Amino acid sequence: MPNIKSSIKRVSVAEKKTAVNKIKRSEIRTSLKKAQTAVASSTENAGEVVRETQSKLDKAAAKGYLHKNNVARKQSKLAKNLKKAQ
Repeated sequence: MPNIKSSIKRVSVAEKKTAVNKIKRSEIRTSLKKAQTAVASSTENAGEVVRETQSKLDKAAAKGYLHKNNVARKQSKLAKNLKKAQ
């Protein structure tokens, strides 16, 4: 544990940001699983679920929760699977 006041604060801030990032990434993973399930079961609203998930992924990339290339790869995979299912 650091002794310097600013270092103590940095540790505290890093822990808070880590907790928020963990929650956000978890929400994104849940959304991805829902979209993949909708595509796999060929439900009628699969396209809408995929669009919502892609929107969440874009926001995650903009906020820095995920890397933009990682997001692009996930979106591409979702779109490919959706097109294949139709």
